Amino acid sequence: MDEVFKALADPSRRALLDSLEARGGQTLRELCAGLDMARQSVSKHLAVLEAANLVTTVWRGREKLHFLNAEPINAIADRWIDRYHRGRVQALADLKTALEQQPMDEFVYTTFIRTTPEKLWQAITDPAFTSRYWEVTFDTDWQPGSAMTWERHGVVMADPAQVVLTAEPYTRLSYTWHTFTPEFAKSVDLAEDLRAQLAAEQRSKVTFDLEQVGDLVKLTVVHDGFAPGSVLPGMVSQGWPHLLSDLKTLLETGRTMAEAG
Repeated sequence: MDEVFKALADPSRRALLDSLEARGGQTLRELCAGLDMARQSVSKHLAVLEAANLVTTVWRGREKLHFLNAEPINAIADRWIDRYHRGRVQALADLKTALEQQPMDEFVYTTFIRTTPEKLWQAITDPAFTSRYWEVTFDTDWQPGSAMTWERHGVVMADPAQVVLTAEPYTRLSYTWHTFTPEFAKSVDLAEDLRAQLAAEQRSKVTFDLEQVGDLVKLTVVHDGFAPGSVLPGMVSQGWPHLLSDLKTLLETGRTMAEAG
């Protein structure tokens, strides 16, 4: 946490976060131009932010794209906000909200989990795990091109376009997002007009990248492929941080936050 507070203490680094909050996925050149800062200075500040896990990067071809990462803010919020009067830490809460509700073309989130790639892979594929922190199970053989059936609280979501895209055990998993059926909408109290809008949009996809880093596993989740003007990014940007925090807690403690009480 010390690295996070140190990173946030510098106004130039906060300006970089503001820029990425306004538009994620910027290159180093774009960040320099938008903030009128020297390339060397921006590079140094980004290095500090990356070390604090406040910024995560994704390569697209030969370009390195930078995104805000809400995980450290969530960790601070989980540890401190509930212990003290919320009014005293409103600035921190506002920043957490900004990070989770950033407008985006794709959602990128990175966390470090004290586990192994094998156990993490099991946690994102095995119904015994996904049912605990996600309340969702998947019926598939996890082979590229195979269909995926989602089940949540007795509601089954199946569609021919709901498929596994990439499956490289312990390294990368990617699949298309679920179908917004009337049954699913009813189970989560989703308004019919919003469900119809989501169902009419192009199907998005989610990718999990797993990388061993010492005795930790770096997990990067990318949710992209959203339709222009889609409302889905704002919805998943609030859901993913909580879900992945629960996943991390489960793997590191054996219990989800809800189970821990």
